Amino acid sequence: MRKHWIDNLRWVTVLLVLFYHVIYFYNNKGVFGGIGGFGDGPQYQDVVMYILYPWFMPLLFILAGISARYALQTHPARDWFRARTRKLLVPGTIGLLVFHWMVGYFNTAVAARQGIFDGVPAIGKYFIMVFSGIGPLWFVQVLWLLCLVLLLVRALDRKDRFWNRCGKAGLVWIILLGLLFWVGEQTLIRNPRPESLDGLWNLYKPLFYLVPFLLGYFVFSHDEVQERVKKAWIPLMACAVVSGAILVGTTFGQDNTSPRYLGSPLNCLYGWLMCLAMMGWFKACFDRTGRFAGYVTRSGYGLYIVHYLIVASLGYMMKVYTQFPPFAMYLILTIAVFTLSPILYETLRRIPFIRWCVFGRNAPVREI
Repeated sequence: MRKHWIDNLRWVTVLLVLFYHVIYFYNNKGVFGGIGGFGDGPQYQDVVMYILYPWFMPLLFILAGISARYALQTHPARDWFRARTRKLLVPGTIGLLVFHWMVGYFNTAVAARQGIFDGVPAIGKYFIMVFSGIGPLWFVQVLWLLCLVLLLVRALDRKDRFWNRCGKAGLVWIILLGLLFWVGEQTLIRNPRPESLDGLWNLYKPLFYLVPFLLGYFVFSHDEVQERVKKAWIPLMACAVVSGAILVGTTFGQDNTSPRYLGSPLNCLYGWLMCLAMMGWFKACFDRTGRFAGYVTRSGYGLYIVHYLIVASLGYMMKVYTQFPPFAMYLILTIAVFTLSPILYETLRRIPFIRWCVFGRNAPVREI
C-alpha cells in the first residue's frame, strides 16, 4: 500500500526546488551559479533561498531512504540497484551528453561572450558545456552513489537488528538525531581552494547527504517513528519557524551556501526541525491523493530533470537581451518554469531513445 503523504511531500518539495531556482538564478548573495542579481543593494526576494536551502534537499534524501527501505522489502537487491542505475546514473551521465549540454551552453554563455573560449575547438566547447550542464543532476548522481553505499551497509545488518532498534526511537532521540545533521555539515571544506576540486566536494556533499539518506532508511521507514513525528508536528513546526526566523534575521546578506554558514548550529537546527515538521505535517494532513497529486507524483522526477533548462535559457535571455524590470523577469520565469517544464517533460518522455537517455526509463510510465 502506497503512503500518499510521502508521494505528496516529495512532489511538493520538487516544486519548491523549481521555485527556488528562479530566485537563485538572479541572486546577488555570492551563491555559486546563476547569472547574478540586480545591483548590490538588498534583494529581499532572496529570502526564499534562506528559508528553503537548509532543509529541502536533505528532506528529499530522507524520503529517498524511506522509499529504498520499502522497495528492498519487496524486490531483490540486485533488481532494485539495476533499476536505480538506469533511473539515476543513465540520466546523470548519458543524459548530459544528449540533453543537459544545452543547460551548459547557457551556464557558460557569459564566459563565451567575454571571449574566454576563443580558440577552443568545437569538441572542447561541447564537453565544457556537458560538464557545466550538470546543474540539478548532482542530486541523481549522489543518490546513485548512496544507493551503492546502502547495499554495503545492509550487508552489515542482514537480520535487521539495527533497523529494528532504530524503530524504538522516541521523539527526544529523533530530535537529537539532528546532531548527526550537524556532524554531516562539518565534512565540508571550510576554505575551498579555487584551483582544486574542493568546490565540487562542497557542492555534492556526499558525506552530509549520506546522513539523511541512512536516517530515512533506518529510522523514518518505521510506521511507529512516523506516528511519533506526526503527533508532534505542530510544536515541531513552531520551533522550526522560530529558529528559521532567527537564522534569516541574523544572517540575511551572507552566502547561505558557504561551508561556514551551513555548518553553523542554528542553520543545522532549523534544517533538521523543518525536515521533521514537514514529515509530520504531511503525515497528519496530506495522506491522500487525487488526480493532480497522482499526476505530479508520476511526473515530479521528470520535471526536476528538465526544469533547469527553462530557468537557464529564459532567465539568461531576459537578463541579457531585454530591459524588463526585475519583477517582470521573476514573474515570467516563474510562470514559464511551471508551465513549460511539464510540456517539455511530456514531449521528451514520448520519444523512446530520448526517454531512456534523459529519464532512464524504458517505457513512458512511472517506474519505482
